Amino acid sequence: MSIEKLLATNVNAHVEKKVNLSYLSWAWAWDYALRADPTATYKVETYEEHGANGARRTVPYMSINGTCMVWVTVTIFGKAMTCQLPVMDHRNKAVPDPDAFQVNTAIMRCMTKALSLHGLGLYIYSGEDLPSPYEKFVPKEEKETPAPKLAAMDGIGDDLPKEDKEYLLDLAASATELVEAGKAINALTMLREQNLDADARIFVDRHLASNIKTAIRKAGEI
Repeated sequence: MSIEKLLATNVNAHVEKKVNLSYLSWAWAWDYALRADPTATYKVETYEEHGANGARRTVPYMSINGTCMVWVTVTIFGKAMTCQLPVMDHRNKAVPDPDAFQVNTAIMRCMTKALSLHGLGLYIYSGEDLPSPYEKFVPKEEKETPAPKLAAMDGIGDDLPKEDKEYLLDLAASATELVEAGKAINALTMLREQNLDADARIFVDRHLASNIKTAIRKAGEI
């Protein structure tokens, strides 16, 4: 199997949903990888840090302002690709001082994400088969000429479970904070990487101020 076939592999049978996020279980991802290339390997990158009493120790994560980032390198067909992922909670928020279980979970998810860089399940992260309100439903002069498509979006997502809506409102708030901090491209990347379904995307879009949506749209044009 080549990289082209990995890109074309349909993994939908093993894609799971959690709070409107789609993800491929690491076990199934590695199963696909080994079937494609029995010599495939993955490596968890390690780092040195100061432990108790100044002693140095090797850990499978990079500490960043009290949170952690894991890095995994997957080699398949002789090509190595490295991906990074924050250690996050169930709401995809970086966890301060994560425990061993949370670090291990992040490592396996990062391995799956690194496999997507080789093509396996890449469409799950890109969401290219879904309409993107961040690019298609933001009018240039929203205050003067509201777009008909925006009106048609009213009410979409209101029937989502309370937990899902709280999570999506947190996403909208995080995107707003990033844009206001001058990091619109980070906001755009964050929203795209959530791989939300269409209703969830529209719900988030409805809870972004017009200037925030405009900044995110422009970031996508750079």
